Amino acid sequence: MRPFCIMNEFLEKEEAILKMLKTVFDPEIPVNVYDLGLIYGIEVKDDGICDITMTLTAPSCPAGDFIVEDIRQKVGSVEGIKDVNVTIVFEPEWNKDMMSEEAKLELGFL
Repeated sequence: MRPFCIMNEFLEKEEAILKMLKTVFDPEIPVNVYDLGLIYGIEVKDDGICDITMTLTAPSCPAGDFIVEDIRQKVGSVEGIKDVNVTIVFEPEWNKDMMSEEAKLELGFL
């Protein structure tokens, strides 16, 4: 178990990562990748490496490279993050039920 001060630092780093992910948008959709439900996992290792597992709204998404690079740059700017690895997966397949309530409202699904 991590001591409290280390755990608090970890939570602050995780919160900063989420904040940065909420600034990354698919250029064709006015909702950030986190609220779209495209982020499947975030793991921050003790050596400052952040592994992000995500998907795209479609396997042939033309903005995929742009989104991945934006994530790398923004999450990489978080204090204590030395490198960002982004892995794109298509299982489980993304669907609109993965979106936050705010995203559904923004896109007219509610």
